[in-house]
Amino acid sequence: MYRLLAINVDGTLLRPNGRLQSGTKEAIEFVKNKGVYVTLVTRRNFPSTKKIAKALKLDSMLVTHNGAFVGSTVEDPILEKRLTEEMTFNIVQVLENFECNIRLLHERFSVGNRTRFQKNLLAKAVFGSGDPLFYPMQFVDSLGDYLIDNPVATPKMEAYFSTDDECKRAAKTLSEAFTKVSIHHDEKGRLEIVPKGVSKLAGLKVLCDHLGIPLDKTVAIGDSNDDQPMIEAAGLGVAMWNAPKEVKLAADWVTRSNNQNGVTYMVKEHFRKQQRLEFLNQIKVEK
Repeated sequence: MYRLLAINVDGTLLRPNGRLQSGTKEAIEFVKNKGVYVTLVTRRNFPSTKKIAKALKLDSMLVTHNGAFVGSTVEDPILEKRLTEEMTFNIVQVLENFECNIRLLHERFSVGNRTRFQKNLLAKAVFGSGDPLFYPMQFVDSLGDYLIDNPVATPKMEAYFSTDDECKRAAKTLSEAFTKVSIHHDEKGRLEIVPKGVSKLAGLKVLCDHLGIPLDKTVAIGDSNDDQPMIEAAGLGVAMWNAPKEVKLAADWVTRSNNQNGVTYMVKEHFRKQQRLEFLNQIKVEK
């Protein structure tokens, strides 16, 4: 009996064009009718994730900002971990020595610097962060100067670089200078910076503890390297076909790609065999 389904968003729930996979809404409704709690676990900011959840008719708590912010509303999260105002400012001071676009991703707004480098950096920073149109976005000439008058404690920072070599150099510098942050680097020239100990798995554990659901009673579906710990720890870990090889090797189940309705296929194939918990209780079947 699996009691919670955790789904990553980009590369898993969404197709490469950013749209929901065909049949996803029906699959989510199908599994909800089985009495399974459905949540989204994502690197996206809270408003963007909430918009997707609304489209799926989910009113559940969401694990966002790579696990730094967990809740069903902005006003009342069950978990919020932040880079302090001082640490945010100091990291920005370091990053402004590199050729990059910096984004501070608060749960209510985002603020970033106007890059003077490659023109596509700003577009990558906006669309790569999954910002919905209603999410307040501000760009300033100097993020460091802005923070002097407007200090921000943020759940997550992102930096987009013109080259991957520059990105790796910045990651090395930050790792050596700041021991209380976690830095994730991907091959697309992007850094994600969160408080130490923050991860999708850690956020999912907080949600499971809050709901009273053991981790081994969860199903986790993902496609990226930062999904792998969650996939390995879940009762049933599922990798998308479009996931890296190491993520697929870590999974219990490999489903179709996000371009072939992999989430819908997995959900209907697996959960069609599972009865509602209330029904099993009625016939006195042990949980």
